[in-house]
Amino acid sequence: RPLRSSSIKDWKTRLSYFLQNSSSSTKMKSKKVGKQRAYFRPSPEEAQLWSEAFDELLANKYGLAAFRAFLKSEFCEENIEFWLACEDFKKTKSPQKLTSKAKKIYNDFIETEAPKEINIDFQTKNMIAQNIQEATHTCFSAAQKRVYSLMENNSYPRFLESEFYQELCKKTSITRTAQAT
Repeated sequence: RPLRSSSIKDWKTRLSYFLQNSSSSTKMKSKKVGKQRAYFRPSPEEAQLWSEAFDELLANKYGLAAFRAFLKSEFCEENIEFWLACEDFKKTKSPQKLTSKAKKIYNDFIETEAPKEINIDFQTKNMIAQNIQEATHTCFSAAQKRVYSLMENNSYPRFLESEFYQELCKKTSITRTAQAT
């Protein structure tokens, strides 16, 4: 029992870290209420939606932060970080920024011995190395699809089975008082 509660505690610590840092890293300036609300613990019903589709999980700020914390616990957070970097890259308008971001992504995730090296095949790495010389919005598409598939088929099912996710889906005693009225 004590071991179990400490793992949930570790999760909560990691999750609060990702929630605090996701606003500064994504630089979203949206004023939608839904975006702001996403920082609060989701209802069990909202959390259960994440099990319906991997995209549901990624589209929710709290879900994304929870998934990142889970990947960090499995020592493979470079996958979600690469995927997020690619999503940001695809939204880049300036050709100069496109080139500099492409080189940064390559240096961080693709090249051999990169600090956050992702697991992709040699051909894809070579193709990216050639494509970033004249960067386009699609130069990381093949690698991003591969990493997405890896997360969806391996990490995502484990996340849904995790104690932390199961905890989010549990109905709390607060719901009983709401039913009494």
